[in-house]
Amino acid sequence: MTRRLWARAPSLSLLALCALAQSPSFEVASIKVNNSGSGETSERTTPGRVTAVNINISSLMQQAFGIKEFQISGAPAWVVGDRYDFNATTGTSKDLSDTELEPYFESLLAERFQLKYHRETKEMRVYALGVAKTGARLTAHAGGGDSSNGISNGQGKTSLKSTNVSMKAFAGTLGRRLDRMIIDDTGLAGGYDLTLEWAPNPSPDSNEPSLFTALQEQLGLKLESTKAPVEIIVIDNIERPSEN
Repeated sequence: MTRRLWARAPSLSLLALCALAQSPSFEVASIKVNNSGSGETSERTTPGRVTAVNINISSLMQQAFGIKEFQISGAPAWVVGDRYDFNATTGTSKDLSDTELEPYFESLLAERFQLKYHRETKEMRVYALGVAKTGARLTAHAGGGDSSNGISNGQGKTSLKSTNVSMKAFAGTLGRRLDRMIIDDTGLAGGYDLTLEWAPNPSPDSNEPSLFTALQEQLGLKLESTKAPVEIIVIDNIERPSEN
């Protein structure tokens, strides 16, 4: 089958533009240039507040669209090179998830950075999440409730605990830990409760497995390299913000 690459998405309809205008936005947002020269960054989300220190605008775009850096095209050098401290309130007491925060960051980029963009697709290398030959070892979620993900890092190990998570959402969570997007090719429907532990940078004498090994041994899943159409964000306009 022949795929058409770099297919430009159609223009947004008036209805879609109105919906975008009504998207959630931060109640108050402070953006200040960070000239420390430090290579360290930090990000923190608490109920009603989002803070980040020494981040670049590429990071904000990745958060706004749920993408990775290689999915951003046409960005001027300062989008990666300039560093900022960011502090914002959401106007809600809820501890918002990454997905729930996406429209907040998109509104911020449009209002403070004058971001204009369009979407295209390009065939790229990805990982396909599938079921290993041993069969999936997953626990189906019983009952209702929202889905949740908890990730912790420490002593050379990353631990992921998910509740009522779909395989598509699980693939998206794993993809944030790797240099490629992960697509769900398991064919498994419904929500699952699972725990996964691995070494993000395993050494020969590490007691923890790599992510690839952990998936097979602990969950009966596997990652395989393949190609697939990947959506990218093409920047048409973006400007440095005025500080406040």
